[in-house]
Amino acid sequence: MNFSSDQVIFWQYSFVTINLTLVTTWGIMLFMVVGSALITRNLKTGLHISRWQCALELIVTGINTQIEEVGLSKPSTYIGFIGTLFLFIAIANTGIIFPGYQPPTGSLSTTVALSLCVFLAVPFFGVKKTGVLGYLKTYLEPTFIMLPFNIISDITRTLALAVRLFGNIMSGGMIVGILLSISPLVFPVLMNLLGLLTGLVQAYIFSILATVYIVAVVSKPDKQVQSVENQ
Repeated sequence: MNFSSDQVIFWQYSFVTINLTLVTTWGIMLFMVVGSALITRNLKTGLHISRWQCALELIVTGINTQIEEVGLSKPSTYIGFIGTLFLFIAIANTGIIFPGYQPPTGSLSTTVALSLCVFLAVPFFGVKKTGVLGYLKTYLEPTFIMLPFNIISDITRTLALAVRLFGNIMSGGMIVGILLSISPLVFPVLMNLLGLLTGLVQAYIFSILATVYIVAVVSKPDKQVQSVENQ
């Protein structure tokens, strides 16, 4: 049994490898692109809307609400990134209901790639909000002595994001694999149901943490402006 989809290799030449992780990841991205195109092609503004549009509006509204509650006043600016991040991880994790499926999030390469997206998104939104100098000043807060610690913090939280998601998903797959070999079918089924819930929770936690990191660099200028106005 393969505990990681990285171990299933379809083609390899020199350092170029096409494995199950890569195929599954691109498959999920294609599914999301085609699915979003089909669902949004006939959007309506009236009272009578399709079930698909109703489900889509519930998801978008829920994500917007969570983004706003974390601290971003204009969720429409960030939902493209955070919403896509959440949906990708959620779809990747909930695919375990299909026999033989191995989630790409059980591969460290996938979770590192997702964490790097967050790592790059934080300065992107920070620079967009405050400019280059304004963003760089956040590394000197509350004092310039904190510069190396703030840099280390950015690196360690990126690693923590990757390892947390990878560890939870991979361990779930390992437990199901072990139970399949030593116990009746009912126990692995129950573990899959639990893994389904865990996968959604992990998608939520990952996207919320990404939002918190963005809030940390975007909200500081607003607080500085408020303090100046109060004076």
